[in-house]
Amino acid sequence: MSLDVELAEVRDFLAEHHPFDDLPRQQLERLATMLKIEYFRRGTRIIARGEDNHHLYVVRSGAVELHDMHGGFMDRGEVGTSFGSYTLVQGNPANFEAVALEDSLCLVMDADTFHGLSTTYPIFGHYFDLQRTSRMRGAVASLHLTNSGGAILKTSATDILNRPAVSVQATESIRSAALVMCHKRVSCLLILDEGKLVGIVTDRDLRNRVVAAGIDTDLPVTCVMTPDPFTGSADALAFQILMEMTSRNIHHLPILSPDGTPEGVITTTDLMRLEQTNPIYLVGDITQAQDVSAVAEVSKRLAPIVELLVTQDASAEDIGRIVTAVGDAVERRVLGLAEAHLGPPPVPYCWVSLGSRARQEQALAADQDNALILDNDVRPEHAAYFEALATFVCDALVECGYPSCPGDVMATNPRWRVPLSQWRTEFTTWLTEPVPDAILRASIFFDMRPIYGDPRLFHKLRKHFLKHAPSSKLFLAHLTKRAIENEPPLGFFRGFVLEKQGSNRATLDIKRGGVGAVVELARVLALSIGSRAVNTQTRLAAAVDAGALSPERGQDLRDAFEFISYVRLRHQAAQVRAGKDTDNFVAPDDLSSFEKRHLREAFAIVRSAQSSLSHRYPSTYIS
Repeated sequence: MSLDVELAEVRDFLAEHHPFDDLPRQQLERLATMLKIEYFRRGTRIIARGEDNHHLYVVRSGAVELHDMHGGFMDRGEVGTSFGSYTLVQGNPANFEAVALEDSLCLVMDADTFHGLSTTYPIFGHYFDLQRTSRMRGAVASLHLTNSGGAILKTSATDILNRPAVSVQATESIRSAALVMCHKRVSCLLILDEGKLVGIVTDRDLRNRVVAAGIDTDLPVTCVMTPDPFTGSADALAFQILMEMTSRNIHHLPILSPDGTPEGVITTTDLMRLEQTNPIYLVGDITQAQDVSAVAEVSKRLAPIVELLVTQDASAEDIGRIVTAVGDAVERRVLGLAEAHLGPPPVPYCWVSLGSRARQEQALAADQDNALILDNDVRPEHAAYFEALATFVCDALVECGYPSCPGDVMATNPRWRVPLSQWRTEFTTWLTEPVPDAILRASIFFDMRPIYGDPRLFHKLRKHFLKHAPSSKLFLAHLTKRAIENEPPLGFFRGFVLEKQGSNRATLDIKRGGVGAVVELARVLALSIGSRAVNTQTRLAAAVDAGALSPERGQDLRDAFEFISYVRLRHQAAQVRAGKDTDNFVAPDDLSSFEKRHLREAFAIVRSAQSSLSHRYPSTYIS
């Protein structure tokens, strides 16, 4: 290609995009000779926060994302969009960053050329003034959301700790412990023994257990402490901390580092500093609800919260965990109400969640999938209690917006409400005598998480099936066959394959062949290595760590899963805004060119991974 042809292509490209289309043709021809072309690999930081920028960039191919000073999303630029003008107009250093979202080519204009055009052609300069105003508005909005609690959903526990842990040794007296609390002006004190947390003492404990009880203050503080207190992890999110504190009705939560060292204490006062309008308070309101109708009323706030999170550009993974946390809170609350209505259970039980809720990936439009693991001491006369419990809870979940499972995978089904020994037998059959129809029904049970009751029943069951799963080659082959048959909706020439009939005609089923396809791949890989992981992203990471998946393919699958899930959530958020019922059927016309292009790439990644997995557990295992 000759130089003149290349310059003509640049000229014609500029002429197709605003504001360059307002410039005379002769000026565009001169401008084409003055621009450089630079290539940026995916993930490259083109403009860095705190550094000077002296260029305007025009995206020739690829895509670029802008983040504000706090890392919040500002804008996403596709082909024809420009960025960098803010520092050229307002001055350096940059208070934002620009990162290549994919491999990108940019036309690069120096500052002198930019200012010359802005002076000669006011319409050109006016466009970038408006663009600067618009982006600043976005940055301010992002900052406002951070201050009002939106970004706190990504905030870790350590980020809201106000001070290091205040502690005393277990050998100290009650009096000396109280003096430390007084001098340090804290409402609680951690009790340590050889560096390990053994208890906690609060102001309330000193009132109720010491002053009111007339206890000798020279006694060891261990006499009045709460031993082995519930603790939180330093990498836990704020909404998870709040959920635990409200559900357990505790006001002080020690935060431990990975090695068990106390880092500090989060109090209800710390959490109250967050705006009461923060979505995480939805969990607290559910916990306080006095009956099913109140739980249902609070649950209605979930859909608008998801819509808000999408507008804040939270990741699909984060949103899935938040939606799951709300669903868990609903389920736990109605189980508590059921026990209050029916009385205490005759034997221990564990209520387990299955499917997307178990994987902490729940979106809107999800039905309920649950089961009951009963203690082996259950007797025939106890059946009526657990039937009533299951009926109460499942009916309540329907009222709270979680429809019944079309496949009847619910605790109301007697088959999924059995003793631990029977569950073990069921899993053994699936693993050792698999048949296609049974695998179709059984796969969801390998995505299981305890929600309420005695978790030891679940742990015993999980230990049983994870021990045998890696050696169950026939079972894994059946599971693989099911996973690769769930093909992404991508045609031979990378066109979308759309639904052909019914009310969802001409749409993409983004759940079945997109999200669901990656879920099934990750499930096979996790069971093949005996991993405890249930979350899809965690399963993929575990497969990479175990050598069952290459790091490159693992990262590609994780990226594909996040993108497909995010498109699904954006679709559902748009339905919420429009007042429509949410579903998983996306019309291609509703997608941007950016989304269409990357969906095709994501589906292609999934298809390639399916092909690779089919070689690991070929159909020859299946007679």
